[in-house]
Amino acid sequence: MIAAVKAATALGEKTLNELWDRTRQQGDMPGFAKAISAILGAMRGEDEQEFNMAQTVLSDPVLTQKVLRLANSGMYSAFGQHVNTVSKAVLVLGTDAIGHLALGLKLIEELSAASADSTIAQIEMEKAVLAGIVAQHVAASAASRHGEEAVVCSMLHSLGRMMLTYYLPQRWLALQQHAGGSVDAAAPELLGLTLEDIGCAAAVHWGLPANLINGMRRVEPPEPGAEVSASDWIAGLSTMAAQCADSLWHDDAAGHAAVQLLTERYAEMIGVAPESLMTAIEQAKLVAAADLSIAPLSKPAERRAQALAKTRMRAAGNKILLSGLSDMRDVLDTASPGQMVSIALETVYQGLDFSRAVAFVRNRKDGQYAAKIGFGDDIKELLPQMSFYDAYEPNVFHAALSSDRVIFIENARDPKFAAKLPLWWKGTLSAARSFVILPLSANGQPAGFLYGDWDESFPPIQLSQTEFALLNDMRTLVVKAVERRHKLETVASRAN
Repeated sequence: MIAAVKAATALGEKTLNELWDRTRQQGDMPGFAKAISAILGAMRGEDEQEFNMAQTVLSDPVLTQKVLRLANSGMYSAFGQHVNTVSKAVLVLGTDAIGHLALGLKLIEELSAASADSTIAQIEMEKAVLAGIVAQHVAASAASRHGEEAVVCSMLHSLGRMMLTYYLPQRWLALQQHAGGSVDAAAPELLGLTLEDIGCAAAVHWGLPANLINGMRRVEPPEPGAEVSASDWIAGLSTMAAQCADSLWHDDAAGHAAVQLLTERYAEMIGVAPESLMTAIEQAKLVAAADLSIAPLSKPAERRAQALAKTRMRAAGNKILLSGLSDMRDVLDTASPGQMVSIALETVYQGLDFSRAVAFVRNRKDGQYAAKIGFGDDIKELLPQMSFYDAYEPNVFHAALSSDRVIFIENARDPKFAAKLPLWWKGTLSAARSFVILPLSANGQPAGFLYGDWDESFPPIQLSQTEFALLNDMRTLVVKAVERRHKLETVASRAN
């Protein structure tokens, strides 16, 4: 569609060229470009797919919160259980669902952060977030398996408006002045293409998946009784959600009336009765009031006070550990050892507030322990350097593996302790002041271990007996998964 528009009008081509020039001048949102690469890589089925997605999401605390909220939303209530870790959310929802949400949220976040000096751009960003909230609640009412995709498309539906207000604010003001505020109607004449065209062009420019681009298009309700394809349903919901967001923005009577008309028009297409749509949208308004910051709907002054209060509060680490243990027990009978390790590592990383956390696996054939997955700054670059032979050496790691006990080192900087630290640790993890080793032994033999540390930015660390008990419970569950896999392999081998 975009190629045709560019070929048909020189003005449209000029507008897009101006847009790309401006994105290059302003850096083309390098943070978002990097996020796209990481998220799409995790979605494409590369090695350790589930973990890569969890690691990508956990690199951003805001994104982590959004993913867990989606996983626990009414849209997925059929699972009948709380999802407390991103690793489990990926298992429940799949990498595509998480990836779609991550792409949309990262775009909004990047644009919002970069446009802090532009109130006009910020308004469009928040309207996009509001559209996503509306779509999430409506999709939950529709009980559609395409819900998470529709949520992202709803946020991206107004991408053209976001791009214009952020990168070409003067052109946006010209549109408003020319058409008395009806920018959509004025766009073809002044820009040579519609705002929808601009949004799709940007999505193609950044390499977003084709299904998301297709869902960003504007779709009007079909004739009564007409069959609705999955792609049209997604685009229809995103169209309605974006228009609802625009109407809900000021939280006034006129907006409420406009939303009622939208629900009546789109009810049959979406498959939800008008009154149920209104109920879902009212629920979305309550969520939006807490999530948004400058919309009149959100009561900004109250929102800032709530945000300050949340910043000063921190969930107790033991609660996070207990939640992670609950996740592990829920999936014990179906998850692979690698998936259990991923949930355990994520849980201890967050629950104990580690600077870095790494999972090591023993390869008996090679006679080595090697780091496979990890969290923390620069950990991905360090992983290839973290390996050592499984032949016993007099250091703290072999001592932990031999004793099969959790070991806590309070001061790794103590000169008297230096001889017990191996060279590979000194070359990769020596920024740590304190660390913990959780050995994993299956059938009486070491199978690997989890490692976590704190650097000097943390106050002196002390682990309680309760925390030790929770860590032991966690490694017991991982070991059960390893032993279950070993039994299955043994049975299969005998059968052959």
